[in-house]
Amino acid sequence: MNQDGGAGEPRLVGRRLIADRAEATGLPAWMQTLIQAVDGRRLPGPIARLGGAAPASARRGAVLMLFADGPAGPDLLLTQRSATMRSHAGQPAFPGGANDPGEDAVTAALRESFEETGVDPASVLPVALLPELFLAPSSFLVSPVLAYWREPGEVRAVDPAETATVARVPVSELSDPANRGQVRLSNGWMGPAFRVADLLVWGFTAGLVDSLLDLGGWARPWDRDRLFDLSDVR
Repeated sequence: MNQDGGAGEPRLVGRRLIADRAEATGLPAWMQTLIQAVDGRRLPGPIARLGGAAPASARRGAVLMLFADGPAGPDLLLTQRSATMRSHAGQPAFPGGANDPGEDAVTAALRESFEETGVDPASVLPVALLPELFLAPSSFLVSPVLAYWREPGEVRAVDPAETATVARVPVSELSDPANRGQVRLSNGWMGPAFRVADLLVWGFTAGLVDSLLDLGGWARPWDRDRLFDLSDVR
């Protein structure tokens, strides 16, 4: 199995999409730091457990981890799925979904983000691909696409039947120890969580956010014994 991954082979390490410094001109220093940290590396934190082998029957999908320069510094686009969705109902998420036939990860992530939040693909600069992660419950091999929003615009829940909430969440709020904790499921699974922007971010999405905070140098010590209650959001 190679590092980049071919058909049926998960990509095991991050890979930058911006080839040289010239292409990174105009990007803020924090974004350049994040790109460099991702390139050629496996993901830190609990989310790394989802990397590696996936069955040949796994469907491919992509999510967009879209950063922008906001009024409060760097921010990250997050959504909450509608409570009526057939899978992962009511859960926090990055914009994204299944690849259409013939689509690569970047194309799928940009298309899904436009359909869910109204983000103009022309305003987005994809900068790196993170390692692919296998979600066993839904049998999806997900490719996280790291991107910079060069020209931020209005975002909204385009289809309320699919997306309940769209929010740009400052990294300063995500990294604030007061907003961090963990959740524990009845099956014993435990993972990081964030209470921000009237959302309880947990599961796959929180695992990715946790890794991004480490990679970007934003992570701060937090209370890993603090548990958030999922009963009000599930």
